[in-house]
Order: sequence, then structure tokens, then C-alpha cells
Amino acid sequence: MTLSRRTVLALSAAAAATPALAAGSKDPIAGLTVINALGGLLDANDTVEHPRPVLTPRILADARASGMTAVNWTIGYVASAKDPFQDSIADIGMFDVLIRQQARDVLKVTTVADIARAKAEKKIGIIYGFQNAAQMGSDPARADIFADLGVRIVQLTYNVANQLGDGSMAPEGRGLTKFGHEVVERLNANRVMVDLSHSGRQICLDAARASKQPISINHTGCRALTDLPRNKTDEELKLVADRGGFVGIYFMPFLNLSGHPTSADVVAHIEHALNVCGEDHVGIGTDGGTTPIDDLEAYKAALSKEHDDRVAKGIAAAGERADTHPFVDDLRGPDQFRKLYRLLAARGHKPARLEKILGTNFVRYARDIWGA
Repeated sequence: MTLSRRTVLALSAAAAATPALAAGSKDPIAGLTVINALGGLLDANDTVEHPRPVLTPRILADARASGMTAVNWTIGYVASAKDPFQDSIADIGMFDVLIRQQARDVLKVTTVADIARAKAEKKIGIIYGFQNAAQMGSDPARADIFADLGVRIVQLTYNVANQLGDGSMAPEGRGLTKFGHEVVERLNANRVMVDLSHSGRQICLDAARASKQPISINHTGCRALTDLPRNKTDEELKLVADRGGFVGIYFMPFLNLSGHPTSADVVAHIEHALNVCGEDHVGIGTDGGTTPIDDLEAYKAALSKEHDDRVAKGIAAAGERADTHPFVDDLRGPDQFRKLYRLLAARGHKPARLEKILGTNFVRYARDIWGA
């Protein structure tokens, strides 16, 4: 779907003008189950390098204020000089300790019932997810170990190649390898979500066809609107949806070739995904948190350093630069889900559809994979 320049400007202005929820005003997402299919509980304003993950009062307050029920939080190895398996095992242990220490505020999600429990107990559900499967080494049975430890989502590749196949930035574009097929089989057996975010086109198509269960693309955009490797083609989106899967749209620079998308771009990509996949298969995976940057100017130096580090590691994607923000400026902070709801409602999307997009489509998919 193509939005006119007037519509784009109107949507951007509406999002920028949306104030924090005022006392006594109607909360459009009150009572809804809101799932961020890829994000985290993070505060980029905190420049201290913590040896372990932390949940500060501000992080928790912002997450609660956002109305979010649960989030797929990336843990384990993504890209570093560390041993992928050992790094991932250690990370799981640290997150388990964090959740035990802050049990009044968060809980570990391993079943759909845990999502409902998080909602009922007014806690934030944390879903353990990997953004790389390099930690499988040469043994597909490691999928059993990670499943036993509570990992519920495994993304097959990051941007680069690994032993399962090629990520979105790998020039060869290999599909799912023999080992990749073995890992997918083990993930299916353990009822773990197979996620093809960051993947190349061919491995995504191969995995969707090879998996005995529906697969997901938890955080992506639509390549038909913005031709960048991190976004998915209509062929990929449709195949995933046709087989019962889930697609989450992110709030990332890849939604616009300028690298500076607005909420209007998020709306456009969601609407395109709805047209291709149908309203039962589309949700959100923002790839961010609910605590906003306090000083965007001061943040530029840290962002530039982070980008240089990603380039040095060879994991940067086309469309990300030193001046691009890993979020949408006018759709961030604790009010981001309410803003999105209002913007989509203004486009004519009805409450039942919006409820699906904000969370129940993910819950339906999770039930298909994890069971009750």
C-alpha cells in the first residue's frame, strides 16, 4: 500500500502530538494483551557496563506504563569472540537469576499460560529468544538442551552466514543446509519457535517448507515497500502466513531508505503485511525497549561508536549507518503501543483487528507451537 505525502505528514504529526496518557482519559489498549515479538527491557541512557543484566526501577516503570504484557528478549550469543555455546548457557543462567531476584515484577514465559499469568499478576513476561543458532555447534541435539533451559524462540541466523545457512547480508544466499534441516527438526520436536528474522531469502523459504510447524519472522519490514536485505519479500511473507506462521513488523531504520522512518512508515509496513499475510498473522516486534533516549544529541556519539563496532565485526546490515537510530523517533517510549493503536484506528482498522496486531496473533501462534 502506498500512502500519499499528505497522509504521511498527517500520521507523523498525529504521533508527535500524542501526549502521555492523561489522568482520566481513555486508554485504548487497556485490557489488551500486548506482545513485543522482539524487544527487551533496556535503558540506553545507562552508560554503565554491567557484568549482568539489570532491571532498574525506571526500566520496569516504563515497561509497565507501556501496557506491554510480554516481550521476546534476546539472550545468548549473537556475534562476538566468545564461544557461542558457553556464552549462551551463561546468559541463560544470569537471566534466570535476574528473574528470581525480581519475581515481583517479571516472570519467565515458557507457555501460553505464562502469558496469561503475567497479565493477571500485572507482571512483564520475559520470553527467552536467540538471534543466532551458531551455538548449536555441530550437534543438533543442543536444541534439546536449550529447550530444557526455557529458550522458546530460536532465530536460525543473524545477518551473516552460519552453519545452518546464510543471513540477509551473506552474498552467497545459501538456503537451509543439511545441518540446518537437522536443527529445525529438533526445534520442532521440542516445540520451539523457528524464527527467520535476519535471514536470507532462500533459507527463509526453505525453513518454512521444511518445518513441520509454522515458522515466524518476529521482526522485519516489507521489501516491496523498502528494498533492503533486512526486509522480507512478499514471497517469504505469504509463504510463512499461508503455513500458519507469524510476522512481526519492527520500528527500525530499514522501513525507509532515508534511514529515518516515522510512524507513518510503520503503519505502511503493517498495512502491506496485512494485505499479503492476512490479519491473523501480523503483529509487532519493535526490536527495541520502552525506555526512550533522554538526549538524542548526546546519544549520537554512542550510536556512532556502536555502528563502527558492528561494521568491524561484519554484522552491520545495509540501511544502518552511524546517523540512523535503532528506533522510530516519533514512536518510542512508554506510549508507543497506544500511539500505534490510535494511528491504525485513524486509518480505519477496527478494534478486533488491532487487538490481533498488538498481541493475540502472537498468542495464537505461540499456542500452535508451544501448546497451552
